[in-house]
Amino acid sequence: MPADLSAIDKAKFVAALRAVDHVESGMKLGLGTGSTAAWMVRCLAERIRDEGLRVVGVPTSIRTAELAQSLGVPITTLDEAGWLDLTIDGADEFDPELNLIKGGGAALLREKIVATASDQMIVIADAAKQVAQLGAFPLPVEVIPFGWKATQAQIEEMLVSMDVLARDVRLRRAGDDPVLTDQSNYILDLHLRRIGNPRQLSLVLNQIPGVVENGLFIDICDKVVIGHGDGRVQVRDVNSSEIEEEYVEFKPTDNIFADLDE
Repeated sequence: MPADLSAIDKAKFVAALRAVDHVESGMKLGLGTGSTAAWMVRCLAERIRDEGLRVVGVPTSIRTAELAQSLGVPITTLDEAGWLDLTIDGADEFDPELNLIKGGGAALLREKIVATASDQMIVIADAAKQVAQLGAFPLPVEVIPFGWKATQAQIEEMLVSMDVLARDVRLRRAGDDPVLTDQSNYILDLHLRRIGNPRQLSLVLNQIPGVVENGLFIDICDKVVIGHGDGRVQVRDVNSSEIEEEYVEFKPTDNIFADLDE
């Protein structure tokens, strides 16, 4: 990997490197989307190259598919794979019960479909993503473009009866234009500051016409691998109160990470 990385990138790298240790030959994998997941795809590609690891991946976005293909990671579709052994993905937030907010990269729909079609989901994250209660990160909600303002109004009305601290709903834009997902939908970001009952909110959101899916991942994540800038890695399992901790050594090498120096 590159020698000159920021502390946050080192944290993402060691988390990705540790998570990829869970991958075994013959597995069908869900490949997440986002900056941390990109580290995972690179670590996976290195194992394929150096160890002859035999896997096939189902990407959760077009950009993950393009990265995987460029690095020699075999990919397929979820329909072809049928069912997955493991999904490795990032998260925007996770709480003590390993509930997540995802969708900062606008791939939440595919990410949730892939994660729930897997025997296990491992989340990789830097320590800043750990929160006592979800909601500081805006909650993404994917909606169809037709009548999106009416959908937004119904979401705002529904939030009045929810246990949240704020109720600011905004259309995500790239400049003047709405951000489009890979399904050509829009994203509404719900700035709630605190979500008192994530399970209830998730269920109610998905009952609103026009809502395709929301970024609350409840009872989906099995394990979180938390990276730190000093190379320390903590592993938390949803079924255990114990936290594993170790240090991951990494050295500068001339390999598939070299382009990250550019």
